[in-house]
Amino acid sequence: MKSEREVKNGGVEEERAVKRKRVIELSNDHEQKKDIGVARVEKKTELDDDGDDVSRKHSRHVEVRGDCPYLDTVNRQVLDFDFERFCSVSLSNLNVYACLVCGEYFQGRSHKSRAYTHSLEAGHHVYINLLTEKVYCLPDSYEINDPSLDDIRRVLNPRFSRAQVEELDRNKQWSRALDGSDYLPGMVGLNIIQNTEFVNVTIQSLMRVTPLRNFFLIPENYQHCKSPLVHRFGELTRKIWHARNFKGQVSPHEFLQAVMKRFKIGLQSDPVEFMSWLLNTLHMDLRTSKHASSIIHQCFQGELEVVREYQGNENKQISRMPFLMLGLDLPPPPLFKDVMEKNIIPQVALFHLLKKFDGETVTEVGLARMRYRVTKSPPYLMFHMVRFKKNNFFKEKNPTLVNFPVKDMELRDYIPSLPTAAEGDKTCTKYNLIANIVHDGKPEDGCFRVFVQRKSQELWYEMQDLHVAETLPQMVELSEAYMQIYELQEE
Repeated sequence: MKSEREVKNGGVEEERAVKRKRVIELSNDHEQKKDIGVARVEKKTELDDDGDDVSRKHSRHVEVRGDCPYLDTVNRQVLDFDFERFCSVSLSNLNVYACLVCGEYFQGRSHKSRAYTHSLEAGHHVYINLLTEKVYCLPDSYEINDPSLDDIRRVLNPRFSRAQVEELDRNKQWSRALDGSDYLPGMVGLNIIQNTEFVNVTIQSLMRVTPLRNFFLIPENYQHCKSPLVHRFGELTRKIWHARNFKGQVSPHEFLQAVMKRFKIGLQSDPVEFMSWLLNTLHMDLRTSKHASSIIHQCFQGELEVVREYQGNENKQISRMPFLMLGLDLPPPPLFKDVMEKNIIPQVALFHLLKKFDGETVTEVGLARMRYRVTKSPPYLMFHMVRFKKNNFFKEKNPTLVNFPVKDMELRDYIPSLPTAAEGDKTCTKYNLIANIVHDGKPEDGCFRVFVQRKSQELWYEMQDLHVAETLPQMVELSEAYMQIYELQEE
């Protein structure tokens, strides 16, 4: 029979054995979880490898070869880099490659990636990374270093040196697309995507503003900015002015994606509203501080002196306000028809419309009497003819034709009170028209087109989406002007 001490020691040993068994089980469980965690990390690394080429292990060596037997399969006719860079299978925008044989986009190039699978299924072997611009051969997964692919890189991401930018307005050479058609750099048509002509005419007009265009042709000027709208506008500018495109038109698809937060694609909008929103948004995104200037204000910002008077009140409120665009009020159209039972289309000179800003003409705004005076004219002067008005039932359009000069518009003749920069200084105040947006048709069902000037030869072109044709300056003057951009002449 065991003594009390032996029974007690046996119980302690049994308790220790139970604890030891529990520790072993916990240790095994911990090792098992650790193994599962390692597997998950390895799986995540593999997924990251498919999703982001930058996160690849540095130890992975990629062979670089100067020759590839599949380069003759590259088909430049099907390549189109104007659309969103998303994988056609996973719809991911990480680490996307373009197949240079069929033009489709696929993600990754590892053994489980979409591009790798496509190379095995379709027999297409040459792919370019849309971010790094490196070209690879799949499924062998080696990098191709061949100068014959440089033209594809230039179309994917057009580049301009500062010397090339300075020569753009002197270039008279035509370019040739792969289909044999000729086009002028800077005068290419824009694809229309579901009633987006109001965007196209605005973009074509801004492409004539030389400082703005030159600024966005060099990405280093706005590399500090993180706004997608700024970078999409810069990419579109470079594609429009690129002289080695594969086709003679450009699609503003990526730019429209950055605009969708404010304007709905498929719904016709007003170019004046879109121009105002675009310029103000670009300015706010480009400025480095709250009160800093930008290329937008350097081109378009002027200043108005506003005198406000109320009936029965002798006190005047005088203020200064900046502007990017001047609204010109058209006289009301006649209510009656002529003897031939046709509507009379009135005409008015731009001189009479600009009297609104001479500092003496009174404009009734509600109960207030307003007088406006331009105290500072910008290098690029934008006018907006107020043609559309909404009543309680429908939208009305004023068909009044505006007679305006195409060249040598002396602003001081229109606004005599315009001050000079300094006393005795003969600062130039002559402007030349460079863009004229017009509206044709009824208020609801009409369409927009634009006349723009090519500076290298001082020729005028009519542009409406993909339609680009040379026209006479007289045709510009006969149109129903809706928005205009004038450029200050050099002294």
